[in-house]
Amino acid sequence: MSEILVQGSKRALSTKGVVNQLRRDGNVPGIYYTKGVEPIPVYVSEKALKPIVFTSETHIINLKIGDGEELKSILKNVQFDPVTDRVVHFDLLGISADQEIEIEVPLLFEGQAKGVKEGGVVQQTLHKLTVSCLPANIPDHIAINISDLALGDSVHIRDLNVENVRFIQHPEVIIVSVVVPRAAVETVAAVVPGEEKTEPEVITKGKQTEEEE
Repeated sequence: MSEILVQGSKRALSTKGVVNQLRRDGNVPGIYYTKGVEPIPVYVSEKALKPIVFTSETHIINLKIGDGEELKSILKNVQFDPVTDRVVHFDLLGISADQEIEIEVPLLFEGQAKGVKEGGVVQQTLHKLTVSCLPANIPDHIAINISDLALGDSVHIRDLNVENVRFIQHPEVIIVSVVVPRAAVETVAAVVPGEEKTEPEVITKGKQTEEEE
């Protein structure tokens, strides 16, 4: 597990106008919190925040507030502007070496599924997995080799074995599979006699952004 130093500054809980000015100056407001300690309002530069937000790896963040000691933490939550996709707020959770934490770990898929040569397509259901472990055991990512997946095969959470890590999601959840292309399925469905053609239900989910401070 790699560590990254982030320089921050303490801020006072203030009005919406003051917070917006922070953002105009290229900073992002956030909160550092941990068990048994009063939450600390902070802000860091948008530039310093990008490497820990826009990454395919997990990191332990050493937050240094002013000239104080470094506080070990993980990125727990990020809010984005729904129009610009810029980060507008973040939460850092303080961690202790001897306490397990829950954290999302990115998935990395390796190889090319042999089912693709059979006419299938790779369907990735999950991009991250939620795990529980000690901070020292947090993996940078979880690698899954899909080379042996034939058409119709899937990888479930129960198929993974990562040392010193416990998966939070249900073991039967599918992570990745090789399926028949949708166009081929629709073609077959279109020629089935005596069945009424129906349109699939489309469910959309918009971004949710917490209220401004």
